Amino acid sequence: MLELKKGDDILAVVGGIKTNEEADALFEKTLNEETLAKLSKIKNQEARLKVANAIAMCKPKDVFINTGTPEDQQWVREYSLKKGEEKKLAMKGHTIHYDLPQEQGRLVSQTFYIVNPGEKLSPLAKEMVRSDAMDYVKKYMPGIMSDKTMMIGFFSRGPVGAVGSVPAIEISSSTYVMHSGDLLYRNCYADFDAEVDRRGIFFTNVHSEGDNTPEDLPNARILMDRSWLTTFSTFCTYAGNTLLLKKGNHRFAVDYCTYYRHGEELSEHMFITGMKGPGGRETYFAGAAPSGCGKTTSAMAGTDFVGDDLAQIWIDENGDCRAVNPEQGIFGIVADVNREGDPHLMKVLREEGSEVIWSNVLIDENGVPHWSGNGEEHPKKGFNFQGEWYEGKTDADGKPIPISHPNARCTLRCDQIATYNTKVGESPKGAKVKVFTYSGRDADTMPPIWVSKDADGGVVIGASIVSQATATEVGATGVKRQPWANAPFIPGSLADYMDAQFKFFNNSRFTDEGRPIIAGLNYFLTHAERGGPGKGLLGEKRDVPVWLSWLDRFAHGEVEAHDTPIGYLPKYEDLKKLFKEVINKEYPEDLYTMQFSIYIDNIIKRIDLQDGAFRAEDNIPQRFFEVLKEQKAGLEQLKAKHGPIVKPQDL
Repeated sequence: MLELKKGDDILAVVGGIKTNEEADALFEKTLNEETLAKLSKIKNQEARLKVANAIAMCKPKDVFINTGTPEDQQWVREYSLKKGEEKKLAMKGHTIHYDLPQEQGRLVSQTFYIVNPGEKLSPLAKEMVRSDAMDYVKKYMPGIMSDKTMMIGFFSRGPVGAVGSVPAIEISSSTYVMHSGDLLYRNCYADFDAEVDRRGIFFTNVHSEGDNTPEDLPNARILMDRSWLTTFSTFCTYAGNTLLLKKGNHRFAVDYCTYYRHGEELSEHMFITGMKGPGGRETYFAGAAPSGCGKTTSAMAGTDFVGDDLAQIWIDENGDCRAVNPEQGIFGIVADVNREGDPHLMKVLREEGSEVIWSNVLIDENGVPHWSGNGEEHPKKGFNFQGEWYEGKTDADGKPIPISHPNARCTLRCDQIATYNTKVGESPKGAKVKVFTYSGRDADTMPPIWVSKDADGGVVIGASIVSQATATEVGATGVKRQPWANAPFIPGSLADYMDAQFKFFNNSRFTDEGRPIIAGLNYFLTHAERGGPGKGLLGEKRDVPVWLSWLDRFAHGEVEAHDTPIGYLPKYEDLKKLFKEVINKEYPEDLYTMQFSIYIDNIIKRIDLQDGAFRAEDNIPQRFFEVLKEQKAGLEQLKAKHGPIVKPQDL
């Protein structure tokens, strides 16, 4: 169980401001008249104490409060250029930011949850006891902004007023962080007090890049205080480590939903997108996938895009499932983004009229960004994530340096994308979610699409994602389990989180119409593993709208499916029709057979992997193991009848 406000509040101890009177005295002493007037509009005393202690601890040379006005946002843009954290590019509104070559992704080994004695964490989490965290903050954070401007923004993680939205304070000396915050989150300065009263909590984030040198990077830490809903980040700039509104606060939201809204709300690492079906019907999807496994591709494949990364989910008063995107923008990987697979995103990236912060891509001599897999002719030289670059340049180990880092990013607002549904995306009511999907990076085992038979089977699909380490994590390698694609962001016990999943998807408040279906997706089957005649993947990026369209039809009872031990599989004639209607592509039956044959031994091996891994975790709900046992028994019966590889036609 998570207990809020347990143990010493590290920010309060190090800052030393204990009373409202002390806070007011500090503000009068350190803030200019304009900043003092801005801060006076924030009445919540707990928030004012957080701000006061951040100022007392970091000792900035001055303070700027970003109220979200066009003037304040422009100040941040201009100061970032002046400070050198960003540089202008050829296209108006586009800038480039570079992180240190040694910090091109999340610093997994330097990211810790602050814990109290006796608290249990997920076995996938790293912990630091409160006393050690206190020592770190006392050593490195006092005076860390002495030659810098502290910027403070009041943001909402979701549309203001939405059930799942949570207000948050972002405090940073990095203009890149504050500029990114303006693009990615809704400034709720005017509504902050009311939102805290409505939700009952808020998150606080304190970051400083320090001198931003490679020598400082070993001392970098990302510390998340679960009990006090406060993050600390030092000596780093990569947004995944510094824009704590994102994954840092997502972790807090997961905790809060697991322990304080158990079975009523979820906080998920999911896209939200809609697909128009027959008669113009809109069906909304929420889907999880580890980085590099097709999540953004799925989100962009929708006709009514809402979000590509995070989702706050609840059951409304009508018994429907609702979700909002905590973000209003995208911090997206650009590798392999091209006009064929991502036409809407490419329009934003290559045509005037948008605001984009690029990071860690190559910039040519004309101020134009280039990246791996963009389908365009690349320059022979330029400047990229490791400095001056030329074709054929190698690193210290003799390996070719790519034109852009595999984790290079673009940051932009969702409403710049043509398919963004502003009405749904900005509504406190959220999107009505009818389909949940889970996908990994799987070359040989699961078919491109399958639907669970019930809610319990759907929870098992989510818990059983397997993928590969990607460039988003510094120092991580190899194939690994990725439960719900959310496990790196689950602070507490996986058993508690799984129990919350079972209770949510089985919640009696859902109506029959409102209860969502749950499916698995896999875009990564290969010819080599399925006996195909070619090389590489069996499918293409442009196939994704077909898979989503079939799920739309299935969710509304308009197509039938093959009943198998792992769930329901599409029938060939339905897919053949949809491939032609949706993307005007022929879909031969031999390809369908390769994609949807059931490789029983592979699936049983996967079941055994998950069974063994979760048995190592205490108190996992017994229902999880029962579902695996039922699936395994059904597969063994199918194997006895049809052999180890079962073609869909055999069903």
